[in-house]
Amino acid sequence: MYQKREIADKVFYVGVNDRQKHLFENYLPLPHGVSYNSYLIVDEKVALLDTVDLSFSDHFISQIESLLNGRPVDFLVVHHMEPDHAGSIRLLKTRYPQMKLVGNKKTFDFLKGYFNIDADLIEVAEGDSLSLGKKKLVFYMAPMVHWPEVMVSYEPESQTLFSADAFGTFGALNGSCFDDELNLDFFWDEMRRYYACIVGKFGMPVQNALKKLSALPIKTICSLHGPVWRAQLEKVVALYDRWSRYETEPGVVIPFGSMYGNTQTLAEAVAEGVVAGGLQNVVIHNVSKTDASFILADIFKYNGLIVGSPTYMGEAYPLVDALLTKIKERGVKHHVYSCFGSYSWATGAVKRMTEFAEAMKWEVVGAPVDNKFAPTEDALQKCFQLGKEVAQACLKMKE
Repeated sequence: MYQKREIADKVFYVGVNDRQKHLFENYLPLPHGVSYNSYLIVDEKVALLDTVDLSFSDHFISQIESLLNGRPVDFLVVHHMEPDHAGSIRLLKTRYPQMKLVGNKKTFDFLKGYFNIDADLIEVAEGDSLSLGKKKLVFYMAPMVHWPEVMVSYEPESQTLFSADAFGTFGALNGSCFDDELNLDFFWDEMRRYYACIVGKFGMPVQNALKKLSALPIKTICSLHGPVWRAQLEKVVALYDRWSRYETEPGVVIPFGSMYGNTQTLAEAVAEGVVAGGLQNVVIHNVSKTDASFILADIFKYNGLIVGSPTYMGEAYPLVDALLTKIKERGVKHHVYSCFGSYSWATGAVKRMTEFAEAMKWEVVGAPVDNKFAPTEDALQKCFQLGKEVAQACLKMKE
C-alpha cells in the first residue's frame, strides 16, 4: 500500500480496483472498471467491514497486513453476501482463524450455503451494537437493498455510515477513494446506471432504508462500490431518494430496433417531433448497438419513453422485447409512453408494445404508428406528430 487512506480516526479504506473485468455480473459493461470497497477499523479490537472479489485477495490482504503490523482481525462484518464483496471470506478465515463473523440471521444462511461456514458467528439484529473499544458499530437492517440479507452499520464517533451497495456506482477509483479528490464527471451517469440496473427494482425498500437512517447525523458514506462520499453527501442521498421514487426530469428516450433501416427512419421523425414539441432532452438508442443498461439509465433520468420496433416473427424485435422485459422487471413508474413500428407482411410489434404499456399501467399518449413497408410521407408526419404530443405531455407532467 502506497499510503494509508484514512477515512476517519482509526478507520481506513482497504478496497481494490478492477480494471480487468469487461462485464459486471457477466452482463453489464464496465467501460470505466469498478471498485470493490472494504474498510478496516483499528481500535482495541480490529473490525474488517466486508471483503473483495476473490481474484483481488492478494492485494487486499497485503493492505490489511500493512496496516495491522501483525495484529489479527477480530471481527469481519458482513453487510452483503454477494460474491464481489464476500468472495474472500473463506481465505480470510483461513488467515485469521480466530476471527468472528458478524451478520444477521439471513447472512448466516448465505454463509453456510456459499462457504459452509457455521461457526464463530455473532448474530446481530436491528439496533444492536458491537464494541471495538472507543468505537462501536450500530447495525440497521436494509432488506432488499438489494438482497434480502443486506444490512448497514453506523460508527457514531466519526458519524460514518457503511452502506453496503447503497450509494454505489460503477467506475474504478483513479488515484483516491474520496469524492472531493476525484473527477466525478463520469461517476454521476455510472451511479444512475448502477442504480437502474442493480437496485432499480427495489424502490420501496430503498425508501424504507432512507427513512430509517434519516435521523442519523452522517458525515461520510462508505459504499461497497465507488467513491467514499463526504463532500457530495446531500447530492447522493437526494439522487437515491429521487430514483427510488421513480422521479424524472422532462426528456424523451427513443429506443428502437431496425433490421433494414425503416424503423430507424421513423425514429428520426419521432425525435424531430419531440424537439418541435419543446424538449431538447431527447436520446435515441439503437438497441442492437447500445447495451440495455445505458438505455435503462436514461429511462430512469427522463419521463418520456417512445419505443420503436419492426415486427419480427409476429412479435416485437427480440432486443426490443428484452428491453421491455427489463423495464417491467424494475417496476418503472411515472412515464409518458408511446410506440411506433413497421412491418412488411404481418403486423404484431405495435400490439406487443401497447400491451406492455397496459401491463405497466401507463397511459399511451398519441396514436401509435404502425407503418407497412418503407416509410411514407404520411407515416413520417404521424411519427413527427407523435413525438410532439409526447414532448408536450412530458412538459405538462412536470407543471
